[in-house]
Amino acid sequence: MGITIFWDRSAPQGLQLPAARTISMILAAPVDVQENTVFLNGFDTVRNQCDAGMILNRMQLFVKRHHCTEPILLVIQQDLYTPGTDFVFGLARNAAGAAVLSVARLDNRYYGRTADDAELVDRIAKEGAHEVGHLQGLPHCNDPECVMFQPRTLDELDRKRKALCPTCLALKQTLLSSGSSS
Repeated sequence: MGITIFWDRSAPQGLQLPAARTISMILAAPVDVQENTVFLNGFDTVRNQCDAGMILNRMQLFVKRHHCTEPILLVIQQDLYTPGTDFVFGLARNAAGAAVLSVARLDNRYYGRTADDAELVDRIAKEGAHEVGHLQGLPHCNDPECVMFQPRTLDELDRKRKALCPTCLALKQTLLSSGSSS
């Protein structure tokens, strides 16, 4: 099963291929990167953030209209939230076959730190693999080093390895062999 990444024009350019290669390595799946053509909606002017659920509503329509069968990861610059949260790094919706990831809080500059493209690629890859992992049927993991661990802070994200833990890897293999991950 392949993965398609839609990279929005607003997201940092030049990082697409390194991020895609790392996601491909983590999930052992081919990755194709395309420029995003899906109109983004859900911007909340009061919060200065996008509602991740509204973006996934749009993605769900796109997936149905274009008969997409492989997971789609949308990478955007805009900060994301879901109702009841201050922010989310990303969100996946199995019914849509799509996930959205924001680079806003993954970038050192958000925190007043020096920009570092290598760290940004690492974070995009880990969070992207995490969201696509959900699309493949994987739940959150309790192992803080597993890519399927749900980080609540940038430090927690940085502590994760670029790999599935043995338990999640075994579950992924079971899901693939049973055909449940499609």
